[in-house]
Amino acid sequence: MKKLLIVGVVAMGAVAAQAGVYGDVPDAKHAWAVHDRNRPNPVKVTANPGQVPSDAKLLFDGTVDSFTRNWQHKKTDRKADWQVVDGAMQSVKGAGYIQTKDAFGDCQLHIEWASPSKVEGLGQGRGNSGVFLMGSYEIQVLDSYETDPSKDPNPNPNYADGQASAVYAENPPLVNASRKPGEWQTYDIVFHQPIWKDGKMVWPGSVTVFHNGVLTQDHWEMEGLTTHCNRRPLAPHATRLPLEFQDHGNPVRFRNVWIREIPSRYANTTHGGPAAKEEDVMALRRKTADQLFKKIDTSKMDAPTLAALMEVVSYAKEGVWKDEFLKHAFAYRDWVKTLDAKAQDARRGEITDLKRICNKLQKGGVLPPNCTLAAALGDICTKKGWKVR
Repeated sequence: MKKLLIVGVVAMGAVAAQAGVYGDVPDAKHAWAVHDRNRPNPVKVTANPGQVPSDAKLLFDGTVDSFTRNWQHKKTDRKADWQVVDGAMQSVKGAGYIQTKDAFGDCQLHIEWASPSKVEGLGQGRGNSGVFLMGSYEIQVLDSYETDPSKDPNPNPNYADGQASAVYAENPPLVNASRKPGEWQTYDIVFHQPIWKDGKMVWPGSVTVFHNGVLTQDHWEMEGLTTHCNRRPLAPHATRLPLEFQDHGNPVRFRNVWIREIPSRYANTTHGGPAAKEEDVMALRRKTADQLFKKIDTSKMDAPTLAALMEVVSYAKEGVWKDEFLKHAFAYRDWVKTLDAKAQDARRGEITDLKRICNKLQKGGVLPPNCTLAAALGDICTKKGWKVR
């Protein structure tokens, strides 16, 4: 045992720095440790300034072909008579709503739009259109540039929950970030749909809106389906539905429309959040434990092997994983007690590293408070006055 342990000292620091022995260990709601190096990294997305992210679907690029390929009349048996003019798709009075041919759910949506440069009408009659998420939740498009309550009289009076970037009929924007009529404006929207289970609402969903880069809706939780004048309660619907643009009789233009589908927070059942399921968490922990265990040469009775096995049991302490850990733990415990003062000093890093891991596992309930390995390591550290990170 002693000879083999000496061989393994050099690798100890690298092994001990691994995921399950570095941060707080997995638990009933978290399949991964804090700062877990076994946790998969996110996929790479190219996102250059002013360009469409590489994982986004471009819904309109300024061409007739793009419009024809991606958009149709809301009444699918009718022709979509919106016009494509100078790289923009433009609403035509009486042409009706258009919708995407594809259906979407939770999403990040980018839209550029412009109200007519020729100003006509007031309030809801001035450059009116709308972005209908899933055909049910409207973010208002409107010429609200002159809507200014600081002036008396207000140059363009309107109801607050109906001006640009309002969640229509529900929530006014935090501020009015509108540009002049005819100028291009941007909406960047993050939308999460309501969640239903067995006919009961679990969560009402939310929408966040940046209007020309300014936050105007801050994680607003939906109160109902969009309507006019009357409140219409939320109700279950399909989890994927088309995106709609409104024809309200004004020649509003749209360009550079793209969408990224994003996961619902309720799709995450393995790491924190409101939908964490202990059975899903444990299944992933067992999978990780098994993958790590297969990489370990358990014939080596050294400190790096013990640290690797401690990482395994931080995910799942059962069966062969537990048996191998206990075998190595008891062997190391018995061996470390035989070291004289000089030998202990030579292995200070190894001993304090293993003690630190024990502390993490005891804190997480993986090792019992009376763990004899932890006690043996602790005795040495206390006598030597060594601080354990």
